[in-house]
Amino acid sequence: MPSTLGEKCGSCLRHPPPFDTTVAVWRYSYPVDRLVQALKFHGRLALAPFFAGALRSVAQRTLAQCVDIVIPVPLHPERLAERGFNQAAEVARHLTAGTGAERLRARLESRAASRVRRTLTQADLPLAARSRNVLGSFACTLNLGGARVAVVDDVMTTGATLGELAKVLKRAGAARVENWVVARTFD
Repeated sequence: MPSTLGEKCGSCLRHPPPFDTTVAVWRYSYPVDRLVQALKFHGRLALAPFFAGALRSVAQRTLAQCVDIVIPVPLHPERLAERGFNQAAEVARHLTAGTGAERLRARLESRAASRVRRTLTQADLPLAARSRNVLGSFACTLNLGGARVAVVDDVMTTGATLGELAKVLKRAGAARVENWVVARTFD
C-alpha cells in the first residue's frame, strides 16, 4: 500500500510478497480507470506512450530506475490472439524506447516470461480466488543470474498475478523484482 517515504507497509511486513517493491503512477479510479480500459479493451494504443512516460518519470524520481531488465506481464497466447496485442508489452516497449536522458537504461525482454496456462480473468474472480487462479501459470526461459527486474503491468489489484510472476523470475535467478504499474487499486 502507499507510503510517503517508500517504506514497507504493514501488510507487507506481516506477509512479505514475492516481489521487492511496487511503483504505481496513479490510483485506479476515474479518469485513469477509463484510460487503462481504453488501451486494454478498445485498442487505444496511442495511450501506451503516455503511460510509459508517466512510469519513466516515477522511475527516474525513485530508486526504481536501477533495473537491468524490463519484462511485461505476459498474456496467454490465446488471450493475445483474441486481443491482438499485450497492453503491458506496449507500455514496456515505449518505456525502454528513446534516446538520451529520457531513455530508461534497461533492456526489454518481452519473451523472457510466458504464460503457460490460460487462466480465468482476474477481474471476474473474488479477491480470495485470484492467487489460486494464477498459480503455476508462468514460466521464464531466461537465466536472470542476479539481474534487477522491473515487471510492467497496467493495473495491480491484489498483487496475485505480479506475485506469481515474481516467484518464477526469482527462481530464474533475479536478485530483485519490482512491479511498475500504471495504476493500483487501494480498496
